[in-house]
Amino acid sequence: MKKNSISVFILLIASALLMASDGSWLRRVPEGDRKRTNPYAGQAEAAAAGKILFMDNCAKCHGDDARGRHNRPSLRSERIEHATDGELAWILRNGNTWKGMPSWSSLPEPERWQIIAYLRSLPPDSATATTATRQGDERP
Repeated sequence: MKKNSISVFILLIASALLMASDGSWLRRVPEGDRKRTNPYAGQAEAAAAGKILFMDNCAKCHGDDARGRHNRPSLRSERIEHATDGELAWILRNGNTWKGMPSWSSLPEPERWQIIAYLRSLPPDSATATTATRQGDERP
């Protein structure tokens, strides 16, 4: 009986960790943060500065190409592509400790916005682009 309780407990913990990786952090973003816009959106200079910051702070987990590495997620995924700038700013500021994402609140806010500008300048993964193309073809 005790082994069954331990097994159930382990299953619950594993389920919680899997749920944390499925973008559930998006539900925790307050509406005010969700609506924030990037003051550097579309600015090539900001994206270039963001690339340097990304390489210094993010690439060790998300890869030089932002496609993820060592079980860290791709930042070229549909989830990131469809997240608002405010949602991305929130996750950079707050992190997601369940999944090993640190808080980057120590980086000045303008630098966090530059990282987001850089991420927005990247082309999506080919799988994402294929899905978007198929979805576009299916729409009336």
